[in-house]
Amino acid sequence: MTTVSELPSPLTLLPRAQAGDEHAMNHLLTAITPYVARICRSITHDDGADATQEALLAVYRGLGSLREPAAFYGWVRSVTVREAIRTARRYGAESCCSEVDSREETNPLDAVHISDVLERLSQAHRQVLTLRAYGLSEEEMAEVLALPLGTVRSRLFRARRRFQEAWQPSAA
Repeated sequence: MTTVSELPSPLTLLPRAQAGDEHAMNHLLTAITPYVARICRSITHDDGADATQEALLAVYRGLGSLREPAAFYGWVRSVTVREAIRTARRYGAESCCSEVDSREETNPLDAVHISDVLERLSQAHRQVLTLRAYGLSEEEMAEVLALPLGTVRSRLFRARRRFQEAWQPSAA
């Protein structure tokens, strides 16, 4: 049995998968599954497995549309976030986007405080802050959330302000 660490690099598999090589496609999807699952879990929580399946299916179906191999991970992230939000909406997730997966945590208590502050924000504010944490631009967030750009900008502005207001007392 082959483990994920023994698989070829996704960027090596990409051209073969796009050309229709099912074996390469299978290995490619297996290699990106942990990345996709981590994003989905942070957005949907309990529905992370369903969102992961939907995202991998969307990657499988849309891989032929990817023109620039160097953009693979950004494209996968965008597809994954879009599918995770669709899944959260479909299942009516109250706690959508309530946690930010910090890759550069220096103090583990900061993650606890951040999660606590995020839990106190509205779902709409948690969504935009989480999407921004994953590196999406305002335009990408508007597309993913199916909202006007102005709405996304105002939500992001208000979400940041509410987060800062909630964070200040716990920082003292």
